[in-house]
Amino acid sequence: MLSRLPAAALNKSVAFVAARSTSVRSTARAGTLNRDDGSGRVLIALKSFLNSRATLASATLLTAGSIAWYTHLYGALPFLGEVHASSPAEDGLHPPAYPWSNKGWFDSFDHASIRRGYLVYRDVCAACHSLDRIAWRNLVGVSHTVDEVKALAEEVEYEDGPNDQGEMFQRPGKLSDYMPAPYPNEEAARASNSGALPPDLSLIVKARHGGADYLFSLLTGYVDAPAGVEIRDGMNYNPYFPGGAISMPRVIFDGLVEFDDGTPATTAQMAKDVTTFLNWAAEPEHDERKKAGIKAVILFSALTALSLYVKRFKWTPLKNRKIFYNPPVDKHH
Repeated sequence: MLSRLPAAALNKSVAFVAARSTSVRSTARAGTLNRDDGSGRVLIALKSFLNSRATLASATLLTAGSIAWYTHLYGALPFLGEVHASSPAEDGLHPPAYPWSNKGWFDSFDHASIRRGYLVYRDVCAACHSLDRIAWRNLVGVSHTVDEVKALAEEVEYEDGPNDQGEMFQRPGKLSDYMPAPYPNEEAARASNSGALPPDLSLIVKARHGGADYLFSLLTGYVDAPAGVEIRDGMNYNPYFPGGAISMPRVIFDGLVEFDDGTPATTAQMAKDVTTFLNWAAEPEHDERKKAGIKAVILFSALTALSLYVKRFKWTPLKNRKIFYNPPVDKHH
């Protein structure tokens, strides 16, 4: 049929089809360019939004707010919380959370409570439990004055020597001496406590799940065994102790000691004070560590602000500067 058409008509048809095809390709290319331009503008706008100061400030406030809210609800971040050993909480009654004076990021120990707690430890706990990691000098400036600590240390006789004759001798305690243990060795401690070994209390707060909450609950949690629970002779029932049966009897009762500041010596008060003292004994550097942390935060915040200033006003212009090379023009041409 194409052979019957005149040559002119055939040429016109071919030219029309070619022009139409070219028009379609041009339209498609233009549409692609428009889409590319639109996508580019969206990416540029998104990048500008993400790099804006308002976005960075909003993200910072959201992060800080989330951390503060989590800390308010649960007490500490999982990766910043304290790590304890032994006695998982599920093996005993979980202790409640108490508002200890040193729990906050910027809080310190109650030093009056530490002083009272030492008195409870000396008069009640020291008969069975040692405090091997604490020296007399550690009390200076924390709960007692230098003269008071010297007087306390001199009340204890320490074996020293040998002297010039090669003999050991007894002398009054000094600030550099560590607090004495109630038993000379482990065998003597077990023999005096029906085979049970009283643990050293230097790190007892960190060595138990629940820390100070557990220790306070244990000291105040002695009750009669419920119906159906049998406790063998020589054991005592305490729901906070794993298994419920503990060899240590209740040792804190109302009026057991007399505080020199007039604080009523109730069971709860004495348990609180001795727990605070043992909490300090587990971490004597607690207050100084927090002071150093505050100073470090202030210092690094200032350095961060200085770094941002240098980045924004000193380095960025150099980084974004463009250098064009203009070749010299040959004057002979």
